[in-house]
Amino acid sequence: MELDKTTYLDLSIFNREDEYSLFHKLDFTTTSGGREYLRKLFSSPLQDLPSIHNRQQMLKYLLEKEAEWPPMISNGSIVVVENYLNAEIEPISSSDGISLYLNAVVTKTIYAPDYGFIKFSFDQLLNLINGFRYLETHFNSDAAPSTLKILLDRARTLIAQPEFDDIVRLHESGRFNFVQILRYDRLIRRKHKKVLWELTELYTRLDAYHSMAMAIRHFGLKFPEFTEDNKPHIAIQQLYHMILPQPVAYDISMEPHKHFIFLTGANMAGKTTFIKAVGIAVFLAHLGMGVPAQAMRLTFFHGILSNIDVKDNIFKGESYFYSEVQRIKNTIIKISDGKNWLILIDEMFKGTNVEDAKNCSLAVINGLLHNHNCLYILSTHLYEIADELRGENQIIFKYFQSQVIDDNLQFTYELKDGIAKEKIGFLILKKEKVIELLEKMK
Repeated sequence: MELDKTTYLDLSIFNREDEYSLFHKLDFTTTSGGREYLRKLFSSPLQDLPSIHNRQQMLKYLLEKEAEWPPMISNGSIVVVENYLNAEIEPISSSDGISLYLNAVVTKTIYAPDYGFIKFSFDQLLNLINGFRYLETHFNSDAAPSTLKILLDRARTLIAQPEFDDIVRLHESGRFNFVQILRYDRLIRRKHKKVLWELTELYTRLDAYHSMAMAIRHFGLKFPEFTEDNKPHIAIQQLYHMILPQPVAYDISMEPHKHFIFLTGANMAGKTTFIKAVGIAVFLAHLGMGVPAQAMRLTFFHGILSNIDVKDNIFKGESYFYSEVQRIKNTIIKISDGKNWLILIDEMFKGTNVEDAKNCSLAVINGLLHNHNCLYILSTHLYEIADELRGENQIIFKYFQSQVIDDNLQFTYELKDGIAKEKIGFLILKKEKVIELLEKMK
């Protein structure tokens, strides 16, 4: 699946203010390297159904064995081992007999800080080795999904070093004294640097996948079901926007012969939230993750394109309306490839007058209706457009209800069939005492 930079920002998957991003909310990694790899996974949605199914199987497997995840490897373990591998400390020169003992005594005494660093590093090195042994025992079985098994098989090969076995055995027997520590320090840094670097990298990948599974558990996300159909469709029950503290859930269904949602409603009624919720659910589904809904069934989409938060470009001398036109133009070019796309448009052509916006919107909508490889959700304040589109049986008319009770504006955030009629802009001006302030100016 493909998303461009604009769509990532529109859906708040990554955000300039990180705490408000989807990535931040779903990040349960325990290592800094795991976090970076998780960011890479979020930046690269999967490209085909087999990959999605494999990812789903791996995450389900990790969820089933959640209680068996090794507790001994932490971010500190990874950082210390990496610092140890980068350290410019000369190892002792001898490996046997009296010379080894004498050199070890000298190192421990005269170069006490270096010895202290090496000893502490070996504690974390043991955590890394034992953690991978634990993963091998509890996770690497014939039942392990192929994606996970490839990583664990590689880890098994890497930890099968005689020196690693010796260190673990000596430590368990209580005979891993300062002489042995300095002896194996020389052996490991001379022979196994690349092995240890690869082990730390492997663990950050495992940490990222484990984080995805923990996010699914924590938020109660549900794995979607993908179908093999060529034409796009989506059916979601009780979809909600997971970044909101108290979200309202919606049901949505779109098919090739009903592939365009025409969405109306007052400002703040919930249109933009709904559009983003659909986009986020489809995005998460193509990561192989669960989605914020009770159930979801969909086809594979080759990409998502949004037109939600268009910006003018003062440096290029481009107006807001021109930027909108360019975004629509680039979208049309992109979706002419015959592939399945989800297109999300919020308040199209806000940057021009009402009559112009109406004509432009009608032209774009009538054109998009001919492309049945895409699903469209479009919100607008131009309710008049609906009068000219009522005869189009491909369009699903939905609106968010708002009510005025005793001059107070109330939103139910309920998604209903039909077209909104409320025009409450003047009421909002009055409620916020803008009209009163203007009267005083007289």
